[in-house]
Amino acid sequence: MTATPAPAPAGRAWLFHALVTVVLWGIWGAFSDQSSKHGFPDTLVYCVWALTMIPPAFIALRMSGGKLETSPRAITYGMAVGLLGAGGQMVLFYAVTRGPAYLIFPIISLSPLVTIVMSYALLRERTGKLGLLGIALALIALPIFNYAPADGSTTTGSTWFVLALIVMLCWGVQAYFMKSANNHMSAEGIFFYMMIAGLLLVPVAWFLTDRSHPVNWGWDGPALAAGIQVLNAIGALTLVFAFRYGKAIIVAPLSNAGAPLATAIISLIALGVMPDTLKIVGLALALAASVLLAVEPDTAGETTDAAAEPAAI
Repeated sequence: MTATPAPAPAGRAWLFHALVTVVLWGIWGAFSDQSSKHGFPDTLVYCVWALTMIPPAFIALRMSGGKLETSPRAITYGMAVGLLGAGGQMVLFYAVTRGPAYLIFPIISLSPLVTIVMSYALLRERTGKLGLLGIALALIALPIFNYAPADGSTTTGSTWFVLALIVMLCWGVQAYFMKSANNHMSAEGIFFYMMIAGLLLVPVAWFLTDRSHPVNWGWDGPALAAGIQVLNAIGALTLVFAFRYGKAIIVAPLSNAGAPLATAIISLIALGVMPDTLKIVGLALALAASVLLAVEPDTAGETTDAAAEPAAI
């Protein structure tokens, strides 16, 4: 069954969904480290996250009429989006064991640059001067947000660098396909296949779990992780809708810069965590970028005729 996606509605639906993602991911980011602090490994957190994708996927599909696209193209697009995201996470688990996180995460944070280049070249997306300035500020702010001073350990080899680039490419290409897939299928269908792809990699995460230390299976272990990760899952759903109604060159930097901004504010209010000087600079840049991207006119999801059919996979 192949469903023809409805045309994007007038107005700024893209901004509403993007801001919902920013808020949800901001809350998630502020508390995402609590599970590991309570003895529940990140690899098992991934397993819980994959499970939390199930309820919103089925609820969204049911609210849309329960029709799931099952054409080869729809399945390919949906699984590509899901596997690029989940696969990037798997590579990240390995990358942080081979290299310094303070260098890996700034590299990964530049994934919107990949999305912007691909969307500009393949989807013919364009934006105005305010949008360009907002994109530039977001790309500067992202590595600052994710940079943390070295802990005195030395960096050897280049494996970690290659792995970081792979994650950056995976997540950047994922966002591009998230946008292009919306030209061929429903947002609900995309998210459903993202859920399937995430579940397929659960055995990999389970296998990668370090069992040399006790695992906390109590309420502050998997249950706490579920409460936190469901915010991530719902945010991913609203992000798909943001890409459906808006341009990828706007949505990608806005969501990637806005979420850390929200995390910093929530951490300051709820946890009393004061960012250092470098993070404050990143906050200012991200705030300016978010405002510019939000007020930029002509951010509707329409593309030119040449972009009506993005590169097929």
